[in-house]
Amino acid sequence: MLFDALTLDAPRRTAAGYLAVRARASKTGVYQYSGREVDPDNAHGLRDRAFVNVLRDEATVFDESAVRTFIGKPITIDHPSVAVTAQNWKDHARGTVMGALRDGDHLAFDLLLMDAAAIADVEAGKVQVSNGYNAELAFGDFTAPDGTKCEARQARISDGNHVAIVDRARGGDSCRLGDAASCSTLPSNILDSLTNGESTVTTKTITFDGLPLLVTDAAEAAIGRLQGQITDANGIITARDASIVERDATIVARDADIARLTAELADANDPAKRALREAALRDATAKAKALGVTVSDALVIGDVHKALVTAKMPDKAATYDATSFAIAFDSLTVGVKVADASATVQQLGAPIITDAASKAEAAWRTEDHNAWRRPAAN
Repeated sequence: MLFDALTLDAPRRTAAGYLAVRARASKTGVYQYSGREVDPDNAHGLRDRAFVNVLRDEATVFDESAVRTFIGKPITIDHPSVAVTAQNWKDHARGTVMGALRDGDHLAFDLLLMDAAAIADVEAGKVQVSNGYNAELAFGDFTAPDGTKCEARQARISDGNHVAIVDRARGGDSCRLGDAASCSTLPSNILDSLTNGESTVTTKTITFDGLPLLVTDAAEAAIGRLQGQITDANGIITARDASIVERDATIVARDADIARLTAELADANDPAKRALREAALRDATAKAKALGVTVSDALVIGDVHKALVTAKMPDKAATYDATSFAIAFDSLTVGVKVADASATVQQLGAPIITDAASKAEAAWRTEDHNAWRRPAAN
């Protein structure tokens, strides 16, 4: 007895609570079995091989007489240790195979699960299924259509025994229970008659993250909501990143302002630089006054520039900044001469002694020197 695979998907409920599903069952191709499965008596020297490639071609898989042997056979939870018969049917059966047909390179089934515990297992995620059947094997050198070398070939499926719901099946994920969307060649009258066309769950193929997915309408809606949440989260992250960039730019600008103010403070406290600024202010103020513009001596040099330019070029001044005012001021005051304020301060030298003063001092000194010679006063 050999075991193949399919996977459950997209069920429908009957009025009695049974679970009706369409299945894409085992497919053609190369299957790997253990040596003990295919050659238990070691008649062909394969018993101790870990894996033996067995070819399943279309002639065997889709043989009508072989397919019919699955109709009416039981559905089990996992493979029983013995073949299912009338003597142990009630111990293993959880549902019934209702129909079978070819679907591409798969054998497709209509299945009806009738046991509540089995239905709960399926709804909890136990969704892969494996076919149990008796087969006659031919041994030799065989080559699959894809070039794979095989040591045996299934010559005939003599009896479909059961279909088992398992955690992981030999046939892979492409074999799965679905609805008419995945098994479009299956006749629908059996399952439709069981469900009265109610509670039908259809599937469709959508592309998610670049990959095709077979989903129900509910799953598609859930994926759509998830994608919306991801988009919203990305928007929040983008906004936060922009806020961080803006904050960092503000910090950089403040650091630049601090550096500028620190430099200006250092300049303000430097006596030599302060003297140069004061001299420049006096010069600018004198030039403005020389051109007839009244300015206060208490203004800073930028205000003096602005006052003169505004008075002489009112149509231009409205659009000027500090640099433009300074340039225009220099242009307007070219050739204006003003007295150097520092030149009006005269340095004190040694005292000048005149001739009359010199004579007076000499007479005083002579008189004082000869005072002893004069007669004493009465």
